[in-house]
Amino acid sequence: ALPDTPAPGEDLISGLIRASDHGEHLSENEAAAMAFILLFAGFETTVNLIGNGTYALLTHPEQRIRLQSSLAAQDTGLLETGVEELLRYDGPVELATWRFATRPLTIGGQDIAAGDPVLVVLAAADRDPERFADPDVLDLGRRDNQHLGYGHGIHYCLGAPLARLEGQTALATLLTRLPDLRLAGDPADLRWRGGLIMRGLRTLPVEFTPARTTVK
Repeated sequence: ALPDTPAPGEDLISGLIRASDHGEHLSENEAAAMAFILLFAGFETTVNLIGNGTYALLTHPEQRIRLQSSLAAQDTGLLETGVEELLRYDGPVELATWRFATRPLTIGGQDIAAGDPVLVVLAAADRDPERFADPDVLDLGRRDNQHLGYGHGIHYCLGAPLARLEGQTALATLLTRLPDLRLAGDPADLRWRGGLIMRGLRTLPVEFTPARTTVK
């Protein structure tokens, strides 16, 4: 709905359209772009966090059992550190958006001039052996875990608290309600979505034993 559309709704998009900056409203293209960003940043990332996290747990049964035991004891500490570790180990965002160097610098023998565009590979940074002990090991109890899954500085993800809550809720519910959840097939046969920024599975086939129900 554009500003001159009668009776705009009370939803988020209508609110964006009604908002103004010094009396100027968003154009139709700006509103569409904002809606796309909201969908992309607030939905796709969380879907892949849950999907990638589930896949990591199912391919690391010792960590899955460890988390299930913690949940059974009503201890959420491992769940909280575990979601952060899953974000580091195989997060939903592989690349950051373009940045531009504010000063000359050299990284890994590569000279970068002031003003040069820089594309940061977050997935590589989160496996940096100088920053993380045993970076290729999934450890749900990892404490010193300042990963870059939510970005950094002024670009830190505004939705991080919600994403954490969604990830914790989804994984705890899955592992509690479906305790024998397992992959249905060979992990080598799974296909990942193509793309430069996002990382996520096309499908994640699983199996589980349905809970018995009592008919009265």
